[in-house]
Amino acid sequence: MTTQIKAVIFDWAGTVLDHGSRAPMGAFVDAFGQFGVTISIADARGPMGMAKRDHIRLVGSVPAVAAAWRAQHGRDFDDAAIDAIFEVFEPLNVAAVEAHSALIPGVRAALDWCAARGIRIGSTTGYTRPIMQRLAPLAAAQGFAPEVMVCAGDLAAGRPAPLQMWHAMAAMGIWPASRVVKLDDTPPGIGEARAAGCWAVGVALTGNIAGLDADELAALDPSARDTLRRAATDSLLRAGAHLVVDSVADLPAVVELIEARLAAGERPGLLEAP
Repeated sequence: MTTQIKAVIFDWAGTVLDHGSRAPMGAFVDAFGQFGVTISIADARGPMGMAKRDHIRLVGSVPAVAAAWRAQHGRDFDDAAIDAIFEVFEPLNVAAVEAHSALIPGVRAALDWCAARGIRIGSTTGYTRPIMQRLAPLAAAQGFAPEVMVCAGDLAAGRPAPLQMWHAMAAMGIWPASRVVKLDDTPPGIGEARAAGCWAVGVALTGNIAGLDADELAALDPSARDTLRRAATDSLLRAGAHLVVDSVADLPAVVELIEARLAAGERPGLLEAP
């Protein structure tokens, strides 16, 4: 069996486009705010990468947020609260993606490199299908049009469950999982890859953990950038990443390194989702 990587499965926001994963963060803050509850940026970013209903559930379970909701509404944060916030959040996120749809620098070159090698491209996302109906055409116009796009809500369970990865691989007819690389900027996305038996590669500086757009990142001095890199790397490694790189621009080196590890007999292994 060949040791060549057959497919790369990309996350979307913070990995391929929306440097710093800004669109969902603002939508979460605004959605809770419309119900009279202020959440911090850290609260909004904490569960990033998960399906959005799950994300809202976890934000609402933060003690300070739960207490604020109870004080504002006279009841606990429950499924009805999740439904109400989601109904507000989704259109806010749909509206936000257009302003945060630019491909991250280096993505086009990485995609061209994959195409030249015959490596196929798929995707999974924590975004819902209505959000992606707005975002996917904007990405396609810039050259990112994966064969498969599996959204939150398409299947019975979202990240870190492996179902979206398995669905993408099945739809593409790609196997074994050890010949598939997943790139993601969040721990749930890394968990998704590991639970599916794929190679999991974390993206440290363009995603949710760093949280900066391209200009903000470029303006940092080297020591501040190293601090961000270390924090993001530690988080992604703890989630199970095999490798962590600065951005998708590093994909060619990643694939070559993984192929060398495959040739030496190494396999990615499988970690059960929590």
